[in-house]
Amino acid sequence: MAKTADQAWNESIMADFRAHGGQITQGPLKGAAVLLMTSVGATSGMPRIAPVAYHRDGGAYVVVGSNSGRDDQPAWLENVRRNPVVTVEVGTDKFQARARIAEGAERRRMLDARIAAIPQFGEYEKMTSRELPVIVLERIE
Repeated sequence: MAKTADQAWNESIMADFRAHGGQITQGPLKGAAVLLMTSVGATSGMPRIAPVAYHRDGGAYVVVGSNSGRDDQPAWLENVRRNPVVTVEVGTDKFQARARIAEGAERRRMLDARIAAIPQFGEYEKMTSRELPVIVLERIE
């Protein structure tokens, strides 16, 4: 089966990330805070890796299911709903985390922090009628 443009894009980001100690060194995401999140496929049960931009909120990592402002949710969202235990690679660190979907005022505060840091996320929010999910990844000790 041929790869989609999104799959090829993700694979290039993951290769760059792993080749450079968790840093993105080329393309439009050069220098961006990106982590790799491995979830268990909701239907397949197979590991699925997604590169996602993040920011920190205390000890947690926060990712937004923007899907670049598309009307459909990112594929990984259903995975973390069904099995919230994920593997996170950030920099050279790799650990298990529990994913939870932020709600209400917490969600808004975290999304506003993302928009302040990366204004494009405000555009993503305007491009779709769906509520952009904010996922909090908390390290499992």
